Amino acid sequence: MESELKQIPKRIKELREILEISAMDMAGKLGISLEDYLLYETGGSDIPISALYKIAAALGTDFTVLITGDSPRMNTYTVVRSGEGVAVERYPGYHFESLAFNFKNRSMEPMLVEISRQDTEPALVMHSGQEFNYVLEGSVKITVGKNVFILNPGDSIYFNPALPHRQAAVGETTKFLTVIME
Repeated sequence: MESELKQIPKRIKELREILEISAMDMAGKLGISLEDYLLYETGGSDIPISALYKIAAALGTDFTVLITGDSPRMNTYTVVRSGEGVAVERYPGYHFESLAFNFKNRSMEPMLVEISRQDTEPALVMHSGQEFNYVLEGSVKITVGKNVFILNPGDSIYFNPALPHRQAAVGETTKFLTVIME
């Protein structure tokens, strides 16, 4: 069976075609080139979480639909037991678990993120909204703009993710809670 990560681009393309939105129009809505958008849609390039949110909004659907193929069902509360969130490995060494995937019309996306030390630091990313990170295990090096912070268990940071930023494991692995608000 194909991994969830490989199914995401197929879902995006299918929804875009059903809604009769051209690839060029989607690229414009995301503020990226047509070539970059087509790389997302074919699985030729990693789709940043921020782009998944923008794609979901442009398609009039929920982030959960893109990552799972199912619609969220709950509107008063949702309980996610340990290890039962929707898990996605964006790339080797970066794994996240959506902790509110079944709640409709979320205004924030809480995720449990686990990263492993890499030979090279991950690329800087930017997205809209606001972001909060709270370290649970290990240490994480967080770059926000030109500032670099080492956070340890119990430390947190709240920042504007429109600034270039990244998280990198300081030790072998680190686990932290990320909450992204649009």
